[in-house]
Amino acid sequence: MTIDVVVLAAGQGSRMKSLLPKVLHPIAGKSMLAHVLDSAKAVNADAMHVVIGHGAEKVKTEFANEKNLSWALQAEQKGTGHAVMMTLDSLAAEGTTLILYGDVPLTQPATLQALIELSNEQQLGLLTVNMADSTGYGRIVRDAEHKVTAIVEHKDATEQQLLIKEVNTGILAVPTAKLHQWLPTLSNDNAQGEYYLTDIIAMAVKNGLTVETLQPENEQETYGVNNRQQQAELERWYQTQRVNALMANGVTVLDPTRLDIRLGKTANAGLTVGNDVVIDVNVILEGDITLGDGVEIGPNCIIKNSTLAAGTKVEAFSHIEDATVARSCVIGPYARLRPGTDLADSAKVGNFCEVKKSHIGAGAKVNHLTYIGDATIGANANIGAGTITCNYDGVNKFKTEIGENAFIGSNSSLVAPVKIGANATIAAGSTITKEVAAAELAVARGKQRNISGWQRPVKTGK
Repeated sequence: MTIDVVVLAAGQGSRMKSLLPKVLHPIAGKSMLAHVLDSAKAVNADAMHVVIGHGAEKVKTEFANEKNLSWALQAEQKGTGHAVMMTLDSLAAEGTTLILYGDVPLTQPATLQALIELSNEQQLGLLTVNMADSTGYGRIVRDAEHKVTAIVEHKDATEQQLLIKEVNTGILAVPTAKLHQWLPTLSNDNAQGEYYLTDIIAMAVKNGLTVETLQPENEQETYGVNNRQQQAELERWYQTQRVNALMANGVTVLDPTRLDIRLGKTANAGLTVGNDVVIDVNVILEGDITLGDGVEIGPNCIIKNSTLAAGTKVEAFSHIEDATVARSCVIGPYARLRPGTDLADSAKVGNFCEVKKSHIGAGAKVNHLTYIGDATIGANANIGAGTITCNYDGVNKFKTEIGENAFIGSNSSLVAPVKIGANATIAAGSTITKEVAAAELAVARGKQRNISGWQRPVKTGK
């Protein structure tokens, strides 16, 4: 069976008060439309069609690398039925069409798969939900045998119909052949003057089809975002689900309300955790992350697309991005590991240190106020406070190589390209521009002079 997915994403979203198209606003660091498309992929859709209007070019640019995706322009927003009409020429002749919304981001693939399975030549599947306050939603009208007969929009509903708590989510799976038959016959004779997609429910009943309903496990799966408040509420619900899942897997989260898990833009991003992981408050985990057994993350840390092996400890206010950290390392506080950083077992990067595109060997220490860039540091080397690898000449980057057990004195500048041999020592305050052989001592600083009788400058009167 051919599965087409149509995503309606043409609305302006004026209540967001934003220049960014509504469907590009994020939940958990990923745009709402990206959430929807990922769910569509999970049900093995044969083709995905996105109806765009407001901010169409921005939306297309955001998904320029997306495969199996076609675009349909709805230049004038004349209702949901009209929006789906824009895709008719691209839909298969037969099969099932699943209709989704670009601002309803968290419908789960399992829910969509179950809905698709309800659709066949004689039946369509409709996702509904019971709401205590159904204001603004289309009501599900059933007959005496509890069969669905129609959906009535709020503004067109009678007083009796307004009492109905079961409402339409707009998400449905329809026999594609029937869509080709029904959509051209839609009328806009209603309070809004729009072509309602919901009118096809009455058409289906008239044609003798059954409308089977399905309700999701959580009603938040059906929530749309129309303003910043709704966006924040859905964000919190999503984060609560992710954090609860972590704790169910044995992770200690010291304050579940102060951990954010963000998906980022990495393909197939996910969070993998070992046993006895501890996460303190105000931590952000983004993208593809692996935390090994016994990893501890201190407060106010940000970790993106990185792997931290067992026993590693990250102290407060540290930032780690696109880095690989081996077992039993210590990072921070206030450390920054930039992309390309690789720490071997038991390495240490201490407070106010920055490391970029460098390998820090097993047991090596970069403890204080140091910048290491484009460097390889051997096992058990000790990098003193204030050391800088001068890796950039304003145009090109150059490598620094430091051997095993080397000792770099405080406040040293290593001007790349340069090599420091194993067991070599660099005297504090040195500027090294030439190779230092193994076990050598290098001293490269101006000779000290003490001047007697020196008079400090004094401030002159005006």
